[in-house]
Amino acid sequence: MQELIKEITLDTIKSRHSVRRYTEEPLSEEHNNILKEIVDKCNASGNFNMQLITDEPNAFGKSFFARYGKFYNVRNYICLIGPKAKETEERLGYYGEIVVLKAQQLGINSCWCGLSYSKSNAIFKINDGEKLYALIALGYGENQGVQHKSKSPDKISSDIASSPEWYLEGIEAALLGPSAVNQQKFHFRYINDNRVAVSTDWGFYNKTDIGIAKLHFEIGSQKEISWI
Repeated sequence: MQELIKEITLDTIKSRHSVRRYTEEPLSEEHNNILKEIVDKCNASGNFNMQLITDEPNAFGKSFFARYGKFYNVRNYICLIGPKAKETEERLGYYGEIVVLKAQQLGINSCWCGLSYSKSNAIFKINDGEKLYALIALGYGENQGVQHKSKSPDKISSDIASSPEWYLEGIEAALLGPSAVNQQKFHFRYINDNRVAVSTDWGFYNKTDIGIAKLHFEIGSQKEISWI
């Protein structure tokens, strides 16, 4: 898994933006196979049951919330499925964002979706003791999206001035990641060496956001972080 992460650069993070409108072009066979391989690796490493669904229009096409959220022509998505456990949501955020950023490197756009889909119309297989936590829309976007507004680094970490440069680079990368309603409710604190504490305010999908932010922090800092 570390090899996959090492292939993801800060430029990939900077180029990736949420996209909600997609063309009718189906995923190429090559891209489909690569994504399946990445999902399989994440499942094996994280003990998940994430599933790549392609050419299926109903999960978003038959959802009022998708129309309200301005999703258009979503025919491919990843079902984020894992054990019913308190740590799963955060871990799926981390691993799901690996898939998102690897897809970006292939020229495949994406958008994290917590509510903007119809669960009853989505296609997935779920085992006993598992839960569907979220979906990630995928496809070739009508555009490349736009950069979301971010908080300043000192709003999510109070010790910026006294921390090493790699820590600030990690913070800046974390702020480039997607978060629920773009609230960025996570907080980081430098401890020492490679030890970093992270927490979050209460909110929907805040644990998913922490998982995404942790991955971005690791990529931006280029260090193996010991999380607290």
